[in-house]
Amino acid sequence: MITASQLRAARALLGIDQRGLAGLSGLSVPTIQRMEASDGVVRGNVDSLMKLVGALNAAGIELIDGDAVSHGGGRGVRLKTADAGSPSPSPSRAAPASTR
Repeated sequence: MITASQLRAARALLGIDQRGLAGLSGLSVPTIQRMEASDGVVRGNVDSLMKLVGALNAAGIELIDGDAVSHGGGRGVRLKTADAGSPSPSPSRAAPASTR
């Protein structure tokens, strides 16, 4: 499960907007907006949630469940370490293409 707060935090870590996440996940911008407006756990059909979580995972995001061991406790997100799979650079962070 993913919460709306985790979803917004994941986007922030990746440096992408709702349109960028829609493109990565194959979902519409209004669907992403509805998910982020959810109160608590994101609601949606299973296919959409699987696309969303799969896209975040492929981009290098690790979702931390509320039951995970951590000092502060609670849910969260983090970027995967390089040995666990290098995240793809977001369009805003990608190096500019050579003009030659």
